[in-house]
Amino acid sequence: MRILNDECLPRKLKRELTEHDVQTVAEMGWSGTKNGALLRHMNGQFDVFITIDQNLKYQQNLQGTTLGIVQLSAPSNRLNDLLPLMPQLKQTLAIIQAGEILMVNAPRTS
Repeated sequence: MRILNDECLPRKLKRELTEHDVQTVAEMGWSGTKNGALLRHMNGQFDVFITIDQNLKYQQNLQGTTLGIVQLSAPSNRLNDLLPLMPQLKQTLAIIQAGEILMVNAPRTS
């Protein structure tokens, strides 16, 4: 699966997804690109976009997109806060379909 990690995510996060072809926005030379243009660039090049931007689905018209979008929900975008989401993210990547927006939430602590 071809995955693009949003620029608001730490670059080291891609090390957790070695079973996939993961690129970052910066690696693609798209740093600073607004979400609408970024989504257009990704269509046809990537299968899934991973972001922590909780407003993406409200700010962009996602109808007709060929991407699956995964929104991570964690206390921050620091790697240590995102690592606990990796098991659920991997499960989500196994089932996501084109055009879906799925949320991956931080595990609840007892």
